[in-house]
Amino acid sequence: MVEGVWRFAAPALEASVPQARHAVRDLLLAQGFSGPAYADLVDSLLLIVSELVTNAVRHAALLSPQVVVEVVIGANWVRLSVEDDHPYRPKALAADFGRTGGRGLMLVKTITLEAGGSCDVERTPGGGKVIWASLPLPAARTPID
Repeated sequence: MVEGVWRFAAPALEASVPQARHAVRDLLLAQGFSGPAYADLVDSLLLIVSELVTNAVRHAALLSPQVVVEVVIGANWVRLSVEDDHPYRPKALAADFGRTGGRGLMLVKTITLEAGGSCDVERTPGGGKVIWASLPLPAARTPID
């Protein structure tokens, strides 16, 4: 696995959601995130990028014609973030079972915390925001003698 930073921009359009998911999946696989040890991590990251890009497309496109997806791989963690130029800082909403939407950030927060990671929303220097989730890598397995 190679530590590093990968960024790509996409237009704030619905078609960018599956494109972002596929780009992140391809990147993770190319960096060695394959096999059963990484299956849950990859699934979680793909769900997170889908939710975050969907939110940016639905809620920020008016002020942000593009979104930026970033994947950072560290020695023991991977961080996925989505940045847009809209100044509004969303909050994870409590589940409202009468609504069919509006729970994406709560889902991201839940997935992240259950994996032992962290997530947050931060302002960018340009006045927009970046929403990120950092998840720990699976512990290296030690062979049993």
